[in-house]
Amino acid sequence: QVQLVESGGGLVQAGGSLRLSCAASGRLASIIVMGWYRQAPGSQSELVAVTFSTGITNYADSAKGRFTISRDNAKNTVYLQMNSLKPEDTAVYYCMCSGRLIDGRNSGTNWGQGTQVTVSS
Repeated sequence: QVQLVESGGGLVQAGGSLRLSCAASGRLASIIVMGWYRQAPGSQSELVAVTFSTGITNYADSAKGRFTISRDNAKNTVYLQMNSLKPEDTAVYYCMCSGRLIDGRNSGTNWGQGTQVTVSS
C-alpha cells in the first residue's frame, strides 16, 4: 500500500555531514507523521526525529542541535540533515510514515528498507 525509498547514507568522518532523504509513495491520501529511527548493532531501535503534519517536530536528545528534520509535503518526502556526526551515530537509519490511505483507512506505520550511516573516528 505504501512504499518508502531512502537515500543518502554512507561513510563519513567524525565532524562531517550527511543528508538523508525518504520519499513515500502508494495509496496515501495524507501523511500525519514522518520521520527517522535508527538501530545500531546490538542495540534497540531508537527515535531520531519525527515531524507531524501540524508542523511539530520531535528530536532525540542525542540529535538536538546537530540534526534537522524537514519535510516537503508536495513530494511526500522527508529529509534529515545530520551535522557534526559522531562515531556513535553509526547505525542503520530507517524512515517511517503513518497517515491515511485514499480509501480512508489508517495506513499503519510503514518503514523503509534502511540506509547505513557509518561515522569513522
